[in-house]
This record gives sequence, C-alpha cells and structure tokens, in this order.
Amino acid sequence: MSTDTPTTEATVAEAHDDEAHDHPTDAKYVRIAILLAVITAAEVATYFVDIGPALIPTLMVMMVVKFFYVAAWFMHLKFDSVVFTRFFVTGLILATAVYCIALTASEFWSKG
Repeated sequence: MSTDTPTTEATVAEAHDDEAHDHPTDAKYVRIAILLAVITAAEVATYFVDIGPALIPTLMVMMVVKFFYVAAWFMHLKFDSVVFTRFFVTGLILATAVYCIALTASEFWSKG
C-alpha cells in the first residue's frame, strides 16, 4: 500500500460525515408517536360517533397521514433517496385505489 493516498479511519469518517444527516432527537420521535396515538384515537372514536357519509373519507385521510409519518420518520424515508419515497407513495396510491375499488364492488358506499 502506498503512503501518498491515505485511507485512515479519520478520512473515512470525514467522508461519511459529509453524507450523513442530522438525526432527529428522541423528543421529536416522542412528539410523532403522540401525534400517531391521537390520530389512532380519532379513528377509534369514529366507531362511537356517527359522522354519516364522511366516515370513509375521514378514515382514509387519517390513514394517509399516519402512513406518511410512519414511513417518513420511523422508516427514515425523510432522510433517504427520493426514489424510495416515490415507491412508497406509489404503493399508497395503489393501495387506496384497490381499497376504493373493493368498497365499490361490495356496494359499501351506499350501505346505510
């Protein structure tokens, strides 16, 4: 190994630090967990409170918000390549479309 191209641990660490990002604090994760718990409580509350025809759209919006937070923060998509985020968003759109088609096929929308 030649000495004119140093590959010390310090050089590798410096290169890694350039690519690294600042991780959120534990407090940030706790705030997100509390937000997810509040949204989940609101979803459960829809069982006890009659909100009429707004039930399915309301539940779907809450589902999308929870999916976003879990994928972005706990799965670290916020810090990864945009390609991974696009894959997850595409999956969310497809899952929502399949869910709506299944509800339509079973005539759930008109159920009173």
